[in-house]
Amino acid sequence: MADAGGSSVGATDPFEVAELDLGRRARRGYPEAIYCEGKTPEQVRTIAERLRDAAADGTTSGAVLFTRAGVEHAEAVLDILPNALHDKTARLLAWPPDPPAPSGGLVAVFCAGTSDLPVAREAVLTARFLGRETDLVVDVGVAGLHRVLARRDLIDRARVIVVVAGMDGALPSVVAGLAASPVVAVPTSVGYGAAFGGLAPLLAMLNACSPGVGVVNIDNGYGAGHLAAQIAAP
Repeated sequence: MADAGGSSVGATDPFEVAELDLGRRARRGYPEAIYCEGKTPEQVRTIAERLRDAAADGTTSGAVLFTRAGVEHAEAVLDILPNALHDKTARLLAWPPDPPAPSGGLVAVFCAGTSDLPVAREAVLTARFLGRETDLVVDVGVAGLHRVLARRDLIDRARVIVVVAGMDGALPSVVAGLAASPVVAVPTSVGYGAAFGGLAPLLAMLNACSPGVGVVNIDNGYGAGHLAAQIAAP
């Protein structure tokens, strides 16, 4: 069945789903990522098909990231790109599944608590698939400062440090007070009632006493990893 314009009713027009920015890598040096939350699995499937076809004909190249992917989103992507890497903790898929050879400086990611790990892993994988060497340290929150101090060598080696924390959001200030490199702070929605879904750590990070701290949005591991990759670029 067709409508007045001749298109099939019920068929999915990929341009009704998304107009992909296939030239972003050539223009900015990094490809577009696909934010899956809020999209239907069928919409994500259609986008994956277009990306597969664009890679096949050389229209685009480089790693593509699918972020905030739920179970059904991941199934839709893997149906089209069966060899894609799927990190269930980060809710992220990457295709092709192997990151590029690292260049530039080291991106260190400090994760305050295990509950913050999904956001921290999103940051790590984003920076890694954008071509940076990465190192992830987990459970180094301010309740045990000796854990941070034991990583002084990593702090000194990093070109940029991503610090992921919920609760009181104090860890970025501590790390920035030890580091010569810039700190990208990521507040998470982890915490009890007065954390207000990440607002409390967000405000704490924006009010950091230590200079050299930049702050991204609540739970925005992708944004932090992308910014860190740009800072650490060769």
